[in-house]
Amino acid sequence: MAKNKIAAGNWKMNMTPSEATAFIGELKGKIAGASNEVIVCPPAVCLANVIEAAKGTNIKVGAQNLHFEDKGAFTGEISAAMLCDLGVKYVIIGHSERREYFAETDETVNKKVLKALEAGITPILCCGETLAQRKTGVTIDFIRTQLKIALTGVTAEQVSGMIIAYEPIWAIGTGETATKEQANEVCSAIRALLTELYGADTAEKATVLYGGSCNAKNAAELFACSDIDGGLIGGASLKADDFTVIANA
Repeated sequence: MAKNKIAAGNWKMNMTPSEATAFIGELKGKIAGASNEVIVCPPAVCLANVIEAAKGTNIKVGAQNLHFEDKGAFTGEISAAMLCDLGVKYVIIGHSERREYFAETDETVNKKVLKALEAGITPILCCGETLAQRKTGVTIDFIRTQLKIALTGVTAEQVSGMIIAYEPIWAIGTGETATKEQANEVCSAIRALLTELYGADTAEKATVLYGGSCNAKNAAELFACSDIDGGLIGGASLKADDFTVIANA
């Protein structure tokens, strides 16, 4: 049986709590009958507002980050327990912007994945290569290394319920998009790695998304690929009409 496609919106550092409430009010009617599952990941300060505004709708809510410790002297960080108490169901982990600007490593990403799973939050685990890595032909090797480290200690049962998002760094926010062939090739390689590590049944159950300038114009073409189960959407998820098209792609 084919899995439902997922349209997950990463709002990044956009929208105030009041703007987020208004946006969900606009969006919920437009996507009430969406053919794909819909997840929105607002900034932490907007989570409570978005969860309240999305009650009774088909919109699921995720966070953009969490810390791998339960509590302590980690100024500015958010724990898994805090997210669970709010009602958060998903969390983006290892986004390239977190790696670039906040010094996240494959090892810290692994710790966050394990903490999210321990708390019952579904990780949206990001991976992706730079333009230089693509040009030198090491994309698949690099992605495999990222994921092998990030999934250390993760069981087959846990992986089967996870979401892995392939986001080529050279295509995030640049307007450049991998061709459907390029995107599907890497998503297929991700599933092949999961097959090696956990078996074909687990690899098939896991959800693999494409991100990187995925928008209303190209979503249907990308989502139709054999190994792409939906998209992690950036800028287009901030536009209700565009995100509606993607939610039905």
